[in-house]
Amino acid sequence: MITGGSYTTIDAQKVSGSVPSVPDPGHTTVKFAESNLQTFPPSATQGKISGGSNPPRDADDTFSGNGNSSTDEPQSGGWLHKFTVGAYKPFFDVDTSDVVERLKESLFPFRGTFTEKTADKPDLYGPFWICTTLIFVAASIGTFVTYVAHKWKKQEWNYDINLVTWSAGVFYGYVTLVPLALYVVLKYFSAPSGLVQLFCLYGYSLFVFIPALCLSVVPVEIFRWVIAGVAGFMSATFVALNLKAHINSAGERSILIIASIFLLQLGLAVVLKLYLFTVTV
Repeated sequence: MITGGSYTTIDAQKVSGSVPSVPDPGHTTVKFAESNLQTFPPSATQGKISGGSNPPRDADDTFSGNGNSSTDEPQSGGWLHKFTVGAYKPFFDVDTSDVVERLKESLFPFRGTFTEKTADKPDLYGPFWICTTLIFVAASIGTFVTYVAHKWKKQEWNYDINLVTWSAGVFYGYVTLVPLALYVVLKYFSAPSGLVQLFCLYGYSLFVFIPALCLSVVPVEIFRWVIAGVAGFMSATFVALNLKAHINSAGERSILIIASIFLLQLGLAVVLKLYLFTVTV
């Protein structure tokens, strides 16, 4: 308070409404608790985020996974697993380069190294499309040749759907039933072979009939017999030589088994010549 140009101190305790002063306790140091926010990303993982600095996993990685992990997908146990799509997925996981290399191998039957090269990874992709292509080629070429022949003779032409069904029955049936029967026979003679390996071998053995069917459009009967015979011999040799080393463990009966395989493949070529390589009007 100023009185006559001088200052007068007022006792704070005698003034009503004043706030008492708080004594200074001195300098106080404030310490903050250590936090994981000081370093990013945090070293410890909490909650649903895992893997350190990696982004969180998707809830469903079915399409992004590599297909080899068995922990993310539940698998059926026992023999019921054979009726699922996942059981046959590995046999269709093959590159184009692998299929092309195996097709080339089937055109050189005297090498006899096909089973060795496909032992670790036999596939069903190639055999399936070879049979499907054979059905399409047989039906289309047969239809085209008969159509031209009928028009050349000025006769009425009708499409024969039985050519498709018959071709499908022959090719799909042969590549399925013959390996199954051979699998049982080899197992009986204590020389078991993988069933998928046999499917793969017989499927690729039919590839040589695709160019043979294309050459059957030549309207010369002797030429058609030659084409069917060469294709049948190559296919039979391819199967027999690739199974010879394995069937030799069957003992004395190995020669009989190999001869039966060779003759059966030749029989297929004769059947194809009589029903597919021959065009009648």
